Amino acid sequence: MSDQSDTRKPVLIVLTSHATKGEGGDPTGFFLGEVTHPMAVLEAADIPVAFASIDGGEPPVDGMDLDDETNARYWNNHAFRAAIRSTQKLADVNPADYAAIFFAGGHGAMWDLPNSQAVADTTRAIYESGGIVGAVCHGPAALVNVKLSNGDYLVAGKKISAFTDSEERAVGLEDVVPFLLASRLGERGADHQPADDWSVQTVVDGRLVTGQNPQSATRVGEALRDLLIA
Repeated sequence: MSDQSDTRKPVLIVLTSHATKGEGGDPTGFFLGEVTHPMAVLEAADIPVAFASIDGGEPPVDGMDLDDETNARYWNNHAFRAAIRSTQKLADVNPADYAAIFFAGGHGAMWDLPNSQAVADTTRAIYESGGIVGAVCHGPAALVNVKLSNGDYLVAGKKISAFTDSEERAVGLEDVVPFLLASRLGERGADHQPADDWSVQTVVDGRLVTGQNPQSATRVGEALRDLLIA
């Protein structure tokens, strides 16, 4: 790490604490690659990261593809695993300590991120202080109820990318998730920018950076990096 990284405020990576998909009880959590791939980009640029989750402690993990080289590198790293085991509770963090907030996806995000007061308060505080807000795949579920101090939805009038209704149907969970994410963002006034299923799609609108799916995670990390070092 360079000395420059010591002077940067970190990116706060927020993870879901929700472990099951609806009433069926199938396991879920945060999608590992949606943490490791952006994190690899940020760390290569000497941008520090910190972790929080809704409940604190160790959040449930999904998408454990250890044939993915980046996933395997982090999952086998003791410092990374220790950080994941001991995440801060989001309600306890000081938003002023962070340059950006980033919401990883995983289907669990659909249940606990939208209705979290800590998500709403921390996101608004970071954004209104000039910070960056990022999310990928189901991570934008965190943004569906975030309002700015003037009462407007943060996403209203902004171009945004998120897991599409088509992709949700493709994985057969359209009747399991509590709502269809892209549709709900549209209801909040967002200008959703869908791409073909499973293609890379990242959208930057000012200080809002969003990506459509796991395939977009690295590109989201690159967009966050570019804004942070601008």
